[in-house]
Parts: sequence; C-alpha cells; structure tokens
Amino acid sequence: MIKEKNLPNGWAIKPMTEVVTWGSGGTPKATESQYYDNGDIPWLIIGDLNDGVVTESQSKITELGLKNSSAKIIPAGTLLVAMYGSIGKLGITGIECCTNQAIAFAKELRGVSTKYMFYYMAMMKSKLISMGKGGTQNNISQTILKSLNVIVPPPEVQDNLVFRIEELFSELDKAVETLQTTKQQLAVYRQAVLKEAFETFKRKSVPERHIADICDYIVDCPHSTPKWVEEGKLCLRTTNFRKGFLDLSKPNYVSNSTFENRITRLRPMPGDVLYSREGAILGIACIIPKGLEVCLGQRMMLLRTGQNLNNKFLMHYLNSPFLNSVITENIGGSASPHINVGDIKKFLIPVPDINEQDQTVQIMIHLLKILIKK
Repeated sequence: MIKEKNLPNGWAIKPMTEVVTWGSGGTPKATESQYYDNGDIPWLIIGDLNDGVVTESQSKITELGLKNSSAKIIPAGTLLVAMYGSIGKLGITGIECCTNQAIAFAKELRGVSTKYMFYYMAMMKSKLISMGKGGTQNNISQTILKSLNVIVPPPEVQDNLVFRIEELFSELDKAVETLQTTKQQLAVYRQAVLKEAFETFKRKSVPERHIADICDYIVDCPHSTPKWVEEGKLCLRTTNFRKGFLDLSKPNYVSNSTFENRITRLRPMPGDVLYSREGAILGIACIIPKGLEVCLGQRMMLLRTGQNLNNKFLMHYLNSPFLNSVITENIGGSASPHINVGDIKKFLIPVPDINEQDQTVQIMIHLLKILIKK
C-alpha cells in the first residue's frame, strides 16, 4: 500500500468521496413500449462501454421512459464505470446520453481531470474485480467505488501523465498495425510455400489416397454447446485455431463431468490433428501439442494419423491452397459454410513414402522460419 509520505511533494492520497461524486442510471419498465419505441435518447448498457470514448448506444429510450425511470441525462465527457458483470470496464461519453443502473458515472470531479480518473480507474480494475460479490455474476456497488482511495498529483502532473500514457498507446497502435501487416504477408508466403510443396507431388505423380484410408480415426465433435465454467478442464473452441498451432491465450473450461461426456467418442491425444469444419474460420488445421489434455467444443473434427502418415504432413495439406480450393467447390456459395466428416474422408491426399513426408515437413518448417526472420 502506498503511503502519502512516500509520494512526491504536492501529491496526496484522498478518499474517493472527496474526489468523485458518483451516480448511476436506471432502466425504464421493459413492458412499456412507449418508453422505447421511436426513442431518440441514447441509453447506455455495459455492452456499449469500449474502454474509450462512447459515441453510440445499442438502445434508445423516449422522454417518457426517461421521466418514468431512474435514468438521468449525463453530458458528453463523463467518466463511466461498469459495476455488474464486466466489472471495471470503462468509457467516457462522447455524446449526451443516459445509462442503466449497471453503470456508475462521475457526476462531479474535484481536483482531478476526467482523463486522469479514467486511467486511474483502469489501473484499479483488478482491485475492483477482486471486490466483486455475487452468485453467477459478480457485481460491485457505488459503496465499493466510494471505499477506494485516489492518488491525486498536481494538475500539471496529471496532464503530463495523461499525455505520456496516450503517447505510449499511440506507439503501441502503430506497432500493432505493423504486426498485422507482417502477419498478413507471412500468411501469403506460407500459402506459397505449401502450394509449391504439394505441386511438386502433383508433378511427380505421387499416388493419392482418400484421407479415410490412411487415418486411424476421424471423429466429429459432440453436437452440443458445452456449459462453460470459470475453472476446470480445457475445452477447445475454433476461435483457438490458428494455421499450424493452437492459440490458448483465451482458454475455455468445462467441468470434469462435461469433459468426460465430450470424450466418449475418442479421447483427444497430443499429436492429433484438429480441423475447423464450419463457420467463418472453416478449413484451419492445427495439432494438439505435448502435455495438453483437452476435449472438443463445437464445429471441429479430430484426425488421428496411422503409421504411414506424418501428422504434420497431413496438417500442412489440410491448410494448403489445394484443399482450400476443394472445400470452396464443395460448399459453393452457402450462407453457412461447412463440411462434414464424410466429406473429409473422401478427400484425396498425395502420399509419398513416410521418409519423404518427414523430409517435406522439415523443409517447410525451415522455409517458414526463414520467412519469419525476414
């Protein structure tokens, strides 16, 4: 805990109640259509908060709805803090609007600027989350907000801190933009490497076989939505799929019983190939890494290779332009693109001997590493 004696001259630690007067909004009765129909007053809910300037709302209410509820008009430039569910999510109003009761707003600031308090509350987010209470959804109250202390530097220091923070965010945005461009270039290079590798087999007239004939197992996922929990066993979603690997930066969990139910067809093992078979990210293959115990979510299938097929060779083929074109032909212009396990089983794959497969995989890995270094 920071003590005031350790702060620079002119800085102070003050109770939140001395610095901010908080208020919250309300919700007009949902059964009263005249409170909502043809409304023109922006009415913010937590989903509208974006940790930045809020300039639009999903919903609007009427003057009658405003009058007959606890909702209040707040001006542009007002600090917002989510109290329910997404605790600590922030916003600054860019328009005149009102909010529901799940959002606290700063009615008055004393000795601090709006942007300084915005970044100060961002720093306090983890503390607010830890103070949340509730059952299925943790919430905080204005009482909890008011219980906090605020470090208050002199006004000119606040301005300098805000300037430096926003300068760093600007640099970060530029770095992210550069990274996105690089990733897009790498994706093009990667496809070129895969295309050349499998075109070579075409030119050499390497025999082709149906995928079903050279895999020990091809198993579909359970056709049900798992019940997610905060902690438990890892359950994969297609949003975790990247070409060649699993991205587990945003893991999802299920209970032990749900996990066991979802592996009754086949327990996924390290080295198994996963393939997304539906939706916006249709046609992405990756491999379960060593040491990972998972079950399958939805819209995916699992392929376990036999002794005559290198699993990475299969993964690269599933990610190649050749198979992508076959899939495109199969799904046509479908509004909900998908392929079935039966379709995959019929797809042909060139099958050189296992030694040549291993060599091909090593060459592709080497080439991709060179591209990444560039």
